[in-house]
Amino acid sequence: MDSMLLLHLMSHLFPKRIRAIYIDHQLQDVSPQWGSFVQEQCYVLDVPCVIQAVDVDTGNVESQARSARYAAFQKHLLANEILVLAHHQQDQAETVLLRLLSGAGIHGLAAMQSIDIREKFTIWRPLLALSRQQIELWAAEMQLRNIQDQTNFDTSYDRAWCRAELWPILEKRFPKMQQALARTSYLMQDAETILADVLAQDWASCGNAAVLNLTPFRQLSAPRQRQLLSAWMKGEDLYRPAFDMVQRLFDEVIESKVDAQAALHWNQYYYVRYQQQLFRVSKAEYLAEQFQTIESIEQRFSLNQAYALASGQFRIETQKYGLSSALLEQPLQIKPRLGGEKLHLYGRVGAWPLKKAIQSAQIFPWQRHTIQILSIDNVMLGVFTPKGFWLVESAYCEAGGWQPNLIA
Repeated sequence: MDSMLLLHLMSHLFPKRIRAIYIDHQLQDVSPQWGSFVQEQCYVLDVPCVIQAVDVDTGNVESQARSARYAAFQKHLLANEILVLAHHQQDQAETVLLRLLSGAGIHGLAAMQSIDIREKFTIWRPLLALSRQQIELWAAEMQLRNIQDQTNFDTSYDRAWCRAELWPILEKRFPKMQQALARTSYLMQDAETILADVLAQDWASCGNAAVLNLTPFRQLSAPRQRQLLSAWMKGEDLYRPAFDMVQRLFDEVIESKVDAQAALHWNQYYYVRYQQQLFRVSKAEYLAEQFQTIESIEQRFSLNQAYALASGQFRIETQKYGLSSALLEQPLQIKPRLGGEKLHLYGRVGAWPLKKAIQSAQIFPWQRHTIQILSIDNVMLGVFTPKGFWLVESAYCEAGGWQPNLIA
């Protein structure tokens, strides 16, 4: 009913300027019929309509359906379009109540905003201040047809149970509960705005989306630390992690022993501490060593040509000092390091263990498997690393020679 009222109002207020989309969650056999009904109504109103079926992942059906729905919205939204939704005051009050029962903080209790400007799209909820009774009266006056989704009455879902079982009891005791809960959301939105200002300052002083510097982070109060970690872990997702997950990141990773290889996996990312920094690393990158086999290969190099190696893309360039030009076009060996290697790096005094050089260069542990050694006839010529090529002093070095230069 609320969505159908919104469709009619928008078609009258903005003729020829709106489009409708029906999301078929495919959770009920009759859902395609509902799509046909929406199409019929849109045809009468001369509103273009899109029917989009989505697959809802297993788990919490309400949460997964919402994620699938918003992903579909984002897929179809054009650059100059705004997503208009029919949420009303009781929806807002129910959201606040359910989030309160789940232990949400200020961000959760702020619930839905009338104008919600997100990174990739904007949402407008023009009915958010209207009660369900006002919407029902308006729809009746306009003699609107609508279809009732039976899941709205299925009390196995939290929101339906809240509406059918809990709401009448609370409303009998607190008749103005709906308006009060909605007002709480507005007050929480004010508080969240203030917190966002503080968060922006903390974020700027502590790092960026990929890394946090733990030295200034430790100077923050515990609540500001939790706030920053929560927003940082959220990234581009719609929702922040649970309180327990944020606490685990602090206890298990940030506060772990200095030499511990602690990591926390959450939502396709690994959160890893290295030195005094906390990194947000994709699952694919962090686990690459388990799935990426790096074989020994033979390679011939040519000047000004680029070559893709495990640690990056390198281009062969002339340098003031480097490898002999006689090695160009010759078969050279590139192999993964085995451990225990010692080398005399160009520009340094004496031989160093390769392991110590890697630690000194602060190459991340999850990238070290990509390091490869360049050699000829068992003579080490250099080392390919994620931070560039390290030239090794040998009889094959000369002034005006060449070196691989890391370009990507």
